[in-house]
Amino acid sequence: MSYRKFSLRLGIIVFALVSAGIASAQPKPKGASQDPADKPRNVKPELKKAYKDWLEKDVVYIITDEERKAFKKLQTDEERERFIEEFWRRRDPDPDTDENEFKEEYYERVAYANEHFASGIPGWKSDRGRIWIMYGKPDERETHPMGGNYERPSNEGGGSTSTYPFETWFYRYLAGVGSGVEIEFVDPTGSGEYRIARNPDEKDAMLHVPGAGLTLSEQLGLSDKSSRVGNMGGIGNANYTREQDSPFSRLTLLADLNRPPQVKFNDLAGLTSTAVIEDNPLNFDLRVDFFRQSDDRVITAFTIQTDNKDLVFQDSGGLQQARMNIFAKITSVAGRRVGVFEDPVVTNATAEELSEAKDRKSAYQKAMPLAPGTYKVDVIVRDVTSGATGIRHQGFTVPRYDPQKLSTSTLVLASKLESVGDQPAVGQFVIGQVKVIPNVSGVYRRGEAVGVYLQIYNAGIDQTTLRPSVDVEYALLKNGKEIGKQAEDWRGMGNAGQRLTLSRLIDTRGLANGDYELQVRIRDHVTNQQLSPTGKFSITQ
Repeated sequence: MSYRKFSLRLGIIVFALVSAGIASAQPKPKGASQDPADKPRNVKPELKKAYKDWLEKDVVYIITDEERKAFKKLQTDEERERFIEEFWRRRDPDPDTDENEFKEEYYERVAYANEHFASGIPGWKSDRGRIWIMYGKPDERETHPMGGNYERPSNEGGGSTSTYPFETWFYRYLAGVGSGVEIEFVDPTGSGEYRIARNPDEKDAMLHVPGAGLTLSEQLGLSDKSSRVGNMGGIGNANYTREQDSPFSRLTLLADLNRPPQVKFNDLAGLTSTAVIEDNPLNFDLRVDFFRQSDDRVITAFTIQTDNKDLVFQDSGGLQQARMNIFAKITSVAGRRVGVFEDPVVTNATAEELSEAKDRKSAYQKAMPLAPGTYKVDVIVRDVTSGATGIRHQGFTVPRYDPQKLSTSTLVLASKLESVGDQPAVGQFVIGQVKVIPNVSGVYRRGEAVGVYLQIYNAGIDQTTLRPSVDVEYALLKNGKEIGKQAEDWRGMGNAGQRLTLSRLIDTRGLANGDYELQVRIRDHVTNQQLSPTGKFSITQ
């Protein structure tokens, strides 16, 4: 080969190598690489240890699945801190105090579990620790720390045997689980790590020893021990005599004990910040009334009324029942919660009365003392059976009663008005010695009496008679025109503090259908002050 040809070939090779290097140095088109290592990674930042421990250790047994999912979606530590604060507040039995009794007791339970139930694992991880943390101290606790000789009760088949160490805990009632809850823990390894027993035979140390530890039925040849051995992998006792020992009941109990404890009406409390319930709404009426208790306290009565036709009735022991859950939160203008009430409400009717009952209404009332000022109440009502839910957000101002001025309570137009007589003046709708059930909707059928209830405060005292000198007149108006009036036959006075009570029924049999206005005209002859509170109602057929 000549030198010239060799030089030419060498030049071609060098050019090719340089070209290849330049090409490799050029940026590659987007998506050209198939190497996973070249692709950007979507790495989700891990929770800080404090928040991870809170989620997986501190509250692992009581946090709901929905709360867990919501917490994991939070992006900032500030959001997580707010979530944790609200988590404990939802479980606070008395939100109006500085202490959170539930939180304090909860961490005391955790400390107790770690101190008393630890074995090869921390106490809070053990089955006994979990149940103690979730439900607290059992009402009764039977312990057999050494096991040994055991006389079976009749519900376990009778007969004598020997057992591993075991404990039986009894709770009279657990919300969301039931009444008469019995939980058995067994330590088959002798290590101190007790496990929840799925079967009463799990504690039997003689179960796998042929001919030993027989039940009475097995001794008589009526059953075979192998049936008990074969059932050890299942739930319940094959020869149970109590319903609670049946496979289905045992399975249900274990499932219920694995769920976080119920937070009373927590789902309703979480809806108080919602503007409207669009799916399956439940209509109800809300009324707020005020009655003076003292110069700085006013009894504020919240009345909630629903139409029975909007509720779902179910048979319960021969009675038709409609069940509602009611939750309400009262807050001041500063956003501070000043009161909460939550109650289940049941409306009953016989099967024969059901049709008529559905044409009536159900009412609930909660009264609480509040200081004069401006507030907001958020009320949630849910039909337990249908799930229909309604919400109301209503602002109101608690009046300040000037002791020098003539004033009145709210004028209440009632669907029911009657004296309680000698009965104790307690319970819903009782004001003084009168039971007053407001007609919140203000709609009456013709012939139904319209109850009128009103308290008058600070009436002047006539020094001649040493009694108030007050004229009261009831005037009925339709379309702005007075169609009738009646004077109050005033014969008494109220208690100390010059509190006068008006309580009467107005006959509607002669009234035509339509809208009406009732004026209660009050004139104090001693102080020459006048008031005229009004109320509106409608008459239908």
